[in-house]
Amino acid sequence: MLPELCPGDWLIARRTRRIRPGQVVLAWHPARAGLLLVKRAARRTDDGWWLESDNPAAPGASDSSRFGPVPEGSIVGWVVARYYPFGVIRIFKPSKPSKPNGPASCEQGTGPFGKEGKKG
Repeated sequence: MLPELCPGDWLIARRTRRIRPGQVVLAWHPARAGLLLVKRAARRTDDGWWLESDNPAAPGASDSSRFGPVPEGSIVGWVVARYYPFGVIRIFKPSKPSKPNGPASCEQGTGPFGKEGKKG
């Protein structure tokens, strides 16, 4: 989700399935049980929601172009805000993704849980 979000960002989400196009959402991956996705809701389809990466060229990016629409029941909620790292707190509103321009400003592994998401 670069440049909007970086690995290790902490998010506040509202648990709901009532989302709108342009919102950053949390959803369960349709093919990988237990994997929670953070993607932008692009549009509603007959089969669910079409979710897109803000930066589809990023290594490892995976979205509906690879796995198809995400069923409505797999939507967990929408991202309200990023609250960590503290210097870049942000409130999210439905929008089009920012255009990536140059290298991302994320510094991997700088949060309290480090690069692998484990404390210590």
